[in-house]
Amino acid sequence: MSEKFNKNAKLMLITIAALMMIGLMMVYSSSYIYARDTMGSSWYLIGKQASFLGLGMFSLLILSQVPFNFWYKYAYHFQWAGSLLLILSLTSFAGVNIKGSHRWISIAGFTLQPGELVKYTMLLSSIRFFEEYQTYNRDRLIINLATLFFPLLVLIIQPDFGTFVICCTVLFFSAFLSPFPRKILAGVFVTGLAMIFALLLAAPYRVKRLLTFLDPWADPKDSGFQIIQSYLAFANGGVTGTGLGASLQKLFYLPEAYNDFILSVLGEELGFIGIALVAILFIMFILFGFRMAMNINEYRGRVFASTVVFLIGFQALLNMGVVLGLLPTKGLNLPFISYGGSSLLANLSAIGIILSFNESDYFGLKKRLA
Repeated sequence: MSEKFNKNAKLMLITIAALMMIGLMMVYSSSYIYARDTMGSSWYLIGKQASFLGLGMFSLLILSQVPFNFWYKYAYHFQWAGSLLLILSLTSFAGVNIKGSHRWISIAGFTLQPGELVKYTMLLSSIRFFEEYQTYNRDRLIINLATLFFPLLVLIIQPDFGTFVICCTVLFFSAFLSPFPRKILAGVFVTGLAMIFALLLAAPYRVKRLLTFLDPWADPKDSGFQIIQSYLAFANGGVTGTGLGASLQKLFYLPEAYNDFILSVLGEELGFIGIALVAILFIMFILFGFRMAMNINEYRGRVFASTVVFLIGFQALLNMGVVLGLLPTKGLNLPFISYGGSSLLANLSAIGIILSFNESDYFGLKKRLA
């Protein structure tokens, strides 16, 4: 692999490390009072986040030594494994119901959000499907289409509309980078937009979210409460912020202060300067990530790396848009910063797969699995 790949990979990893350090700092700052009062220890949530960070880094190291052809060969198997985990979230055996949503599974005290992993199994299977679809007979085409789209159905049932939109975006972006016919892609894109719009209208709470986004003060004590508290956090922060740990909105005013709306607490405590720093780091991540992807010799690898970088950057953009009141509220966290072990583990694992295009083979896995 070229020197340019290694250089941009190192720079990308540095930006990721900076984002994760900011994340650990803000998760503790935004959660320690809540964790102390509800869980008995102010270190409870930050301890879990740090554990998942360590697990994610270990996963990154191991997966960076597994050849990409292994993931490509068994892409459909991983997709069905992800679908099985999604189905488990709907069962009474392993599923966890939080606020009416069945997005999590809990087995032996270990909680996981399968949707975070499915984003990447969807990516792997879509790369294989769009590259090989012309070679499939009718039966194989139907089976592989079912494999590709089945998780989307389960995500709607859960419901997890945010992850559903991300997965649809992954499908479209990977198809756009593939040799898939543009006429068919345009038709699928228009049909997909129509379906998403229909799903929005079919659920009253989604329509309510959309109307709240347009005018949160129409219902300030219910549907508009969260975004209004986010506005107040940014207003309190100003340019330089109130100081680390001095946020008022995290004192049980702002729901999901350490998760989806952690950027609001960051803006209150570190001000515009802190928000600008996070935005610059994500821009650097996207820049170095795309540069790294363009220096991968293998076509499949370029598509995978480019889509992973796009996915993480796109989700960061959506989260920032939501907390700033520019987009309707969605259940999407801020990558590498928000509390959430499943997201951190999935994103770092995907970065590890990208790094597998480096020629290093420390454990001999590339030779064994080639």
